[in-house]
Formats: sequence, structure tokens, C-alpha cells
Amino acid sequence: MTGFGEYGGRYVPETLIPALDELEQGWRDALADDAFHAELQHLATTYAGRPTPLTLAERFAPGQRIYLKREDLLHTGAHKLNNALGQAVLARRLGKHRIVAETGAGQHGVATATVCARFGLECVVYMGEEDMRRQQPNVERMRLLGAEVRPVDFGTKTLKEATSEAIRDWITNVETTHYLIGSCVGPQPYPEIVRELQRVIGNEAREQILAAEGRLPEVVLACVGGGSNAIGIFHGFLDDDAVKIVGVEAAGAASLGSGRAGVLHGARSSILADEDGQIEDAHSISAGLDYPGVGPEHAYLRDIGRVEYTTATDAEALAAFRDLSRTEGIIPALEPAHALARAREREEELVLVCLSGRGDKDLAEALSHLGT
Repeated sequence: MTGFGEYGGRYVPETLIPALDELEQGWRDALADDAFHAELQHLATTYAGRPTPLTLAERFAPGQRIYLKREDLLHTGAHKLNNALGQAVLARRLGKHRIVAETGAGQHGVATATVCARFGLECVVYMGEEDMRRQQPNVERMRLLGAEVRPVDFGTKTLKEATSEAIRDWITNVETTHYLIGSCVGPQPYPEIVRELQRVIGNEAREQILAAEGRLPEVVLACVGGGSNAIGIFHGFLDDDAVKIVGVEAAGAASLGSGRAGVLHGARSSILADEDGQIEDAHSISAGLDYPGVGPEHAYLRDIGRVEYTTATDAEALAAFRDLSRTEGIIPALEPAHALARAREREEELVLVCLSGRGDKDLAEALSHLGT
């Protein structure tokens, strides 16, 4: 069973199958346990800061009503904490005391380091050297929180290689270690776990926009790298046929737009690969979108035609980054700036965008390109 049409599944070494079976059973048991849900709800409201608000961007795109789902206001500054908290509670239930994670933009690494500090868990985060350069403030935050940040110095020195190293660590230390995947990628049950922990974004946003406008948005947009913020907000609206849904990839990392079916990091999805199946390099000014694959559910949603996937260039994202800052007093991360770039070009009047994170981590990189 793959889970998402022809996508998903488990393409991993045999040594990991028992760990994945244990994780899947632990996840099923947690879902059936009211105490698990109660603990997550308590942490979400008293520690993470949920619910996050909906903000009408009044000056960013004249003629439109663009609402921002403010995941940038969640503790640690991005949506990644929703997933990290849930998986940390799950790891404790499974008796794991050591956590490994991968990170690109650093927000998942910070969220993982944060929950490990909160629960007293050992934390190792793998990060490509290029991403460490681009996201130095997040490297410093992780180390302050007590995490060991291990540089990855081969290949493109970005998220793909960091993920590969995290998986190698997990294989070596599988008895004591939980791999806290940051996006809706990887072998089953990870895409499902991450989606279920992130769908709080869409559930909240749906209620909030109905309260604010008395109707659903005409279109919902989110950036897509691995795709966790997107799958989270999309699931609040997938059953509403009148609501258009749009995922925005980086133009240089468009796994859904220009990729092909293949296997990457334990699952079958749409990936950037050559005719021989060799993974090709991705590029984005945004470290969080600089990945040659995508969550398998996104590939499935593309194939069935429920979600439209498009792209934004580095220049378009930088312009949206600058313009939202100057018109709304909100500095977005470069990742959601891709979705903002496409949102203000839409013909629809009522628009919802997932503002998945704040932009302080991106200031040096963005300002060096903007010349500001």
C-alpha cells in the first residue's frame, strides 16, 4: 500500500522496517488515545501560541482582499513547531530519548531543538554548509537551545544532503533514536503524521475566514518545498470544490512542475531526476524550498487535478518579500514570499495565503540581493 495513489510507500533498508512498524503502531495508538490529543492541545495553546491569527493585508495588493494565516507568529517563528511538538510527544511514548532531524532553512531545526529542550531529549540536527551560511541566525538559535548542529559538506551542501545524513544516523542508532522528519516526505507513516499534525493550520483558517467574511476564500495559496505548510492549510479546503487551491514552488526546484516519478528519501513521489533516475540539483534563494522532491500527497493531488502547482522565481519572491514588509509591516520568510508573489496576480478577490514563517532568518540573504 502506498497511501497516495502510486506515490508514497516505503523504500528503505530492511533494518528500518521494524522501526517504521513501531512508529506506525505508536501513531495509531496515539490517535486513539484522548490523553495524547489533550497533551498536544495543551502544548499548542500554552506553549506554542495557537490559534494563530488571520490578518487582512490591506495595502499589499489593492483590489484584492488577501488574508494571511500568521504561522510566523507561532513560537519559534514558523509552522514547523506544530509537527515537532507532536512528534516529540510521540517519541516519548515510544521510549526514544534521542532525536535526529534535518533542516534547510533552519526553522525545522529550531523547532526540533526547542521541543528537545522542553522535554529533555538529546538533539542532533544535520544541516548543509551552504544552508548554515545562508541561515546563520538559526544555527545560533539551535546551538543556544542545546542542539548539536552537524554540518554536511558534500553535494550541494543543502537540504537533500542533510536529509541523507539524518537517515544514515537513524539507521545506525535506530534502537534509541527517533527521526523527526520536518516535512510531509519520507516513508510511510511520516507523510501522514506530518499532515495530521499540520492540518491545524487549515482547520483554524477555515473557521477564521468564515467568521471574518461570512464565506470561504475563492483561492488558497501556499509555498511548496517538501510541502508541510501547504498540505496543512490545503486540508482545510480540499472538500470545498468551489475553493481553488494553488501550491507555489521555487522555479529552480519545481519537482511537481518539471519533475518525474521516482524515489527519494524513502518514498515514491515527483522528483527532479534525469532519464537514468539520478537526482538533479535544485536551486532556490530560499533554503526551505531548495529540495529536489516533494511530499507524495502533493504529487497525488496534482495528478487528480485538485491542486494547481505553479512557480515563482527568486526575483519575484524577493519583490514580494520587500513589498509585504513595506506595505504591511510584516517581514515574511522567503518561502511564503513565493506564494505571495503569485497571490497578488490572481484574478480572484478573496484570497488566503499561508504565511508559513517570519523573515528575520532571511534578512542577510535577501538584503544582499535587493541591495537595500
